[in-house]
Amino acid sequence: MNNQISILSATQIAQKLRRMAYEIYEQNSNEKEIILIGIEHGGAIVAKNLSTILSKISPLKVIILPLSINKKAPLKDNLVIETSLTKKSIILIDDVANSGKTLMYALKPILAYEPSKIKVAVLVDRKHKNYPITPDIIGHSVSTTIQEKIIVNYEDEQLTGAFLE
Repeated sequence: MNNQISILSATQIAQKLRRMAYEIYEQNSNEKEIILIGIEHGGAIVAKNLSTILSKISPLKVIILPLSINKKAPLKDNLVIETSLTKKSIILIDDVANSGKTLMYALKPILAYEPSKIKVAVLVDRKHKNYPITPDIIGHSVSTTIQEKIIVNYEDEQLTGAFLE
């Protein structure tokens, strides 16, 4: 492992996800249903884990949609969401918010539907934003240098740790 420093263990991630799920529920307690859109791959796994917790702590009907985006060239593929999001409460989810670029491009197909509200949730937020996007629900916030990377590991849809590299 290339000089990885552990920033979150599996147990700590589980605690962060539970708190994030309660925040999502609090912010959507007047809704009957919410849609979690997870940016593949890590964000989709975070969304599935949040959905499991939400089903235990709230009466909300939770729909999970994966969103595949080319993080290196986000305009290369035409992002399409097949489910109507009109007048729905949306939570856009990723595992790590770095520059904000991926989250910004992921908003484009969502906005085409005129949802009633959009919130952004990330497991780990870095403080280096190049795009005007700030997550609303943050599991863990880390100040890093621009050169450092944050990696979230997962195995069989279970989040196993987060590392600074």
